[in-house]
Amino acid sequence: MAERIAIITGAGSGVGRAAALALLDDGYAVALAGRRREPLEETASMAKAGQSLVVPTDVTSPDAVGALFAAVQEKFGRLDVLFNNAGGNVPTTNFGDFTFEQWTHVVSVNLNGMFLCANAAFRMMREQSPKGGRIINNGSISAHVPRPGSAAYTSTKHAITGLTKSISLDGRAFDIQCGQIDIGNAATPMTARMANGVMQPNGTMMVEPRMDAESVARSVLLMANLPRDANIQFLMVAADKMPFAGRG
Repeated sequence: MAERIAIITGAGSGVGRAAALALLDDGYAVALAGRRREPLEETASMAKAGQSLVVPTDVTSPDAVGALFAAVQEKFGRLDVLFNNAGGNVPTTNFGDFTFEQWTHVVSVNLNGMFLCANAAFRMMREQSPKGGRIINNGSISAHVPRPGSAAYTSTKHAITGLTKSISLDGRAFDIQCGQIDIGNAATPMTARMANGVMQPNGTMMVEPRMDAESVARSVLLMANLPRDANIQFLMVAADKMPFAGRG
């Protein structure tokens, strides 16, 4: 198989790092994007195969995102897969106390950043020869149901579902597939607080089960490696027994 080229945002830790290593170990050349160089270089050093390109990137900056895709174009000449993964949140805050600053902080990363990266990937995939590629957006179980005090995060993840559907539709003419992976309680630095308990809708705190991020990485690899005539539009992978189905 010819070398496959991927970009992964948020590749310095957690799900992004796990997915990057899965693709690298499968033979992909992967551009590792994230805010800080040191974690990205650590991810690159952990790979057993593949070729890494470390590109520190603030996904909220149009110029930085443009530089990321220009670097991939210059180094590899094309793009086959974008795992649009970078995201962030603020502490649990009741909606009545939510500030505009908190709102814009989450929206700038989780929605604007996802748009900027997907938009740049779409244009690159549309214009390359042969045309086409695959965009995988990181949604969340929060794209389906909220946690208490999570207005901005939940809103952005619901928005990603609409973005995924729109990209999928607009990409048909250019052989660009778009899918979404909705993740529940992967064991990452972002979910470390769950070891001490998470606020539940009834006002209680409960320790929730988590799953190895490797399970997410294998799911991303499955989506990435589908033939071009197939697409996983939505895939949910979650920790068994976490409070999601039914009433928990």
